Amino acid sequence: MPRTRILIVDDSVVARQMVADALAEEPQFEVVGTARNGRVAVEKVAQLAPDLVLLDVEMPEMDGLTALTEIRRVAPHLPVIMLSAYTTHGAEVTVDALARGASDYVTKPDTDDLAAAVVALRAELTPRIWQLCVLGERRRPRRAAAATGPAAARGQRPELIAIGASTGGPNALRELLVGLGRDFPVPLVIAQHMPPMFTRLLAQRLAIESGLQVREAVGSDALVPGVVLLAPGDHHMVVVRANAGLAVLLHQGPTENSCRPSVDVLFRSVAETCGEGALALVLTGMGQDGVAGCGRIREARGRVLVQDESTSVVWGMPGLVAQAGLAHAVVPLDEMAREVRRLVGRGPA
Repeated sequence: MPRTRILIVDDSVVARQMVADALAEEPQFEVVGTARNGRVAVEKVAQLAPDLVLLDVEMPEMDGLTALTEIRRVAPHLPVIMLSAYTTHGAEVTVDALARGASDYVTKPDTDDLAAAVVALRAELTPRIWQLCVLGERRRPRRAAAATGPAAARGQRPELIAIGASTGGPNALRELLVGLGRDFPVPLVIAQHMPPMFTRLLAQRLAIESGLQVREAVGSDALVPGVVLLAPGDHHMVVVRANAGLAVLLHQGPTENSCRPSVDVLFRSVAETCGEGALALVLTGMGQDGVAGCGRIREARGRVLVQDESTSVVWGMPGLVAQAGLAHAVVPLDEMAREVRRLVGRGPA
């Protein structure tokens, strides 16, 4: 199997070496070059034709956002993982980078212990690179047909739409919410794997781009039609009955599937609270979070739709749900909103 050729881009010599050290123990990975700023990175992408770029956000001469835009012009499908500082500015730029086509992001470890930083980076980078480059190359994506037959059977009109997403999720959420339209008549809740601060910024961006009321959830938020609540980073979100309606509660219980917020935690609560009125959507993402929760929704006679492989950045979460036989339909992203609107009785936006 060919090795995955990686270009590291960071203005700090120490940071470049730290990233290289984090990748060194994986024989499948090969660092084919480094760059000290975005301008050099764009040149090296053309020269070296790497399989993946690890791109710092803040650099002199040409920053990461500008470099990403230039890289996307010459290599629109090249996987790019942003290396972000865990700061407000770093989060803002990272959310912007995801909207501009970055494949994923990793926050740099906030520690002066170099050895510990290398270990932390390795844990974050290795599974992402495997999913984006190694496993992705093994797949032969096929475009799934639109949902038909029993997959889209009408039952009780959905009372609540619950969405789980991870890698590639921000852009998938944007396309879905834009497609649902401002007149969407059902409340939505989302568990997107992101740390604190990032989720708040993502909610703000989604609100601007979709025209829907999207916001980061707070404790005891009521769920009302057309409002979208995003679980805040480092908090689980659950749905409960309150005052003859639905509301969300937040807690910081143990992580599930190494995640907080966890899709499984959200989906379990939705199954228990809404039963047949639950509609779960599993979008692009890495790992297995959401599989067990979809099982609970199926047991409660709710419905499950998953994004198809060909439109997913990583077909981990939706793929495992589909392979477990828990999905009523496997739907291309560009048809997901239409199918959801059909299920709630609204037809095309």
